Amino acid sequence: MRTVAILIARLIFAGAFAMAAVFKFAGMADTAAYIEAAGFPFPLLLAWFAAIFETGLVLAFLTGAFFSEAALLAGAYVIFLAFAFHGPSLWQGNQAEFGFFVDHFTFLAGLLFAAVHGPGEKLAVRLGILWKETAAAR
Repeated sequence: MRTVAILIARLIFAGAFAMAAVFKFAGMADTAAYIEAAGFPFPLLLAWFAAIFETGLVLAFLTGAFFSEAALLAGAYVIFLAFAFHGPSLWQGNQAEFGFFVDHFTFLAGLLFAAVHGPGEKLAVRLGILWKETAAAR
């Protein structure tokens, strides 16, 4: 059951970032407009970077390669998104923004847990830099 739960969690992480990347690639101009409305420079370039970054996260979550590193980077990205697009300055105008903001922290919790525990033993490439296992630890 542990293996099944880990694989489902990896698929959920990959699915969330895959949907985000697909929406960006499908509507790059809309994504750039959203980024520009938040006050960031070079919105089209940032939109492309975000879509490519999210695609890399999908690959890491699906394969298990650099899994812990990807989970930590994804966590930092998710918290950046929370503050940049759903931060306290937006709560007055739309109370739903507070909910969106808080949801990013629950996602962060899952990503941190995943980063520490790794991709599991099955269907994982297990390449990475962080928390390398030694042969004796296995």
